[in-house]
Amino acid sequence: MPDLSISPEKVCFIVIKARQFDAKDAVTEPDPGSNASDDGQRAVLEDHPDDPVRAELASAIWALNEDEQIDLVALAWLGRGDGDIHDWSNLRAEAAAAHNRRTGAYLLGMPLLADYLEEALSLFGLSCESFEMGHL
Repeated sequence: MPDLSISPEKVCFIVIKARQFDAKDAVTEPDPGSNASDDGQRAVLEDHPDDPVRAELASAIWALNEDEQIDLVALAWLGRGDGDIHDWSNLRAEAAAAHNRRTGAYLLGMPLLADYLEEALSLFGLSCESFEMGHL
């Protein structure tokens, strides 16, 4: 089994945040001008540019060192089906060659990021189940 530069705990934290982010709906009223409590707090379910979940997810990705970011991208590609576990070194090499300062934005733009990362972890014999139950 290949070694990962990123810990499963960090990947699972990103999976959890990506799931929260993916649950967001399109913005229906960009500037409602009313009190959020009067609107039933519906805005928290919408994908606003200043969304704290988006900011937390982006910060978590940007806080990773370069090797961890490369692994995260390679894991997303692996989980997406761009190869199998035997292709890990090639996927990682491609991710390293493509690495740039927009890694966070790239990953945030991937609609099934959480699913891809979980699938890739399962190929490594790892799971986020214990982390999702509050053990982070």
